[in-house]
Amino acid sequence: MKFGIIKERKNPPDRRVVLTPQTCQTVKKKYPSAAIIVEPSNIRIFKDEDYASAGFELSENMQQCDVLLGVKEVPIEALIPNKKYFFFSHTIKKQPYNKKLLQAVLAKNIELYDHEVITNTNGQRLVAFGRYAGIVGAYNGIRAYGLKFELFELPKAEHLPNMQALIDALQRIHLPAIKILLTGKGRVGSGAKEILDAMKLKEVSVEDYLTNNFNKPVYCQIDVLDYNKRKDGKDADVTDFYQNPSAYQSNFMRFAKVTNFYIAGHFYGDGAPYLYTREDVKSEKFNIQVVADVSCDIDGPVATTIRPSTIASPIYGYNPETEEETNFKNKEAIAVMAVDNLPCELPANASEGFGESFVKYVIPSFFNNDKDGILERAKMTSNGQLTKRYAYLQDYVDEKE
Repeated sequence: MKFGIIKERKNPPDRRVVLTPQTCQTVKKKYPSAAIIVEPSNIRIFKDEDYASAGFELSENMQQCDVLLGVKEVPIEALIPNKKYFFFSHTIKKQPYNKKLLQAVLAKNIELYDHEVITNTNGQRLVAFGRYAGIVGAYNGIRAYGLKFELFELPKAEHLPNMQALIDALQRIHLPAIKILLTGKGRVGSGAKEILDAMKLKEVSVEDYLTNNFNKPVYCQIDVLDYNKRKDGKDADVTDFYQNPSAYQSNFMRFAKVTNFYIAGHFYGDGAPYLYTREDVKSEKFNIQVVADVSCDIDGPVATTIRPSTIASPIYGYNPETEEETNFKNKEAIAVMAVDNLPCELPANASEGFGESFVKYVIPSFFNNDKDGILERAKMTSNGQLTKRYAYLQDYVDEKE
């Protein structure tokens, strides 16, 4: 089995990689019959020499490999026919901008495995960059708070070498006695919590957060049943919420009234209530001044997020009255940080974490006859056709919708 680590070719450049030199060595040690070839790259966070000194061949010839491993979408002209590919295709939600990519994958008889649908039998994702999205998102949000109120200036995350450097920078600043709200308890929410805990901020209960004032900064991490309630007033249940989201309405405003800085790290499912609407933001009771929207659903559940921002220009302002973008330092503006590719700012740490999961869950499937069905569930295309699991994409591919 020959694995190829391909060069990332999408713009803007992404410096992350599926397997680091160290995780490549882990694979080789556990599966001596595996070969790993590395396509040279001048943008990858780990240099070509790092792979060479770890004992791996550098080659422009990816044609010799059976399985090609990438992070972002591969440009159509760079796709090699009749290969197995792993990358984030961004097609499973019928994204219009990648329709031609999926059409090309089928035309070139490529077996496509999407990282986003590498799951266990319960449908839980096994490999993801979410933790680092949460870590960088929380950092960027605190940086935005400092800039909006001219309290402190933190360096951009992309200019720091690793997560520890982010923590060191945060430990040198002083936050006023603000209330910080964090939604979500998955990978993203947990990553953001790591940053707040590293700053030694006090975590408080929902009740204390809603009713008490504090003389130092505090945060509260909440989940779906804290900010949603049943419309009929019956007791809420997590399983019921996910099965019948339309039976619920948002209860988020009780938090918005007392929150200064909000980190959105939740997963938003179709049909669920919006956390807050543009009308909610117009209310005098809406107190949030800075939003770090790590989830970044545009014109969605976090109404202040009207577009994604970029690593180069991560913060914009939202004017509640005009519902339009403005300078985030304006008095009436809510500062919004909505970078949609946050893990790119910590490429080394993010690659290490992703690679460890990939080696733990995916690589064994190539050597144990896929006994847990991991490859089968993630396989979107085969023999020039969509697999049964992804047949719902047929009309999208045929341009019938």
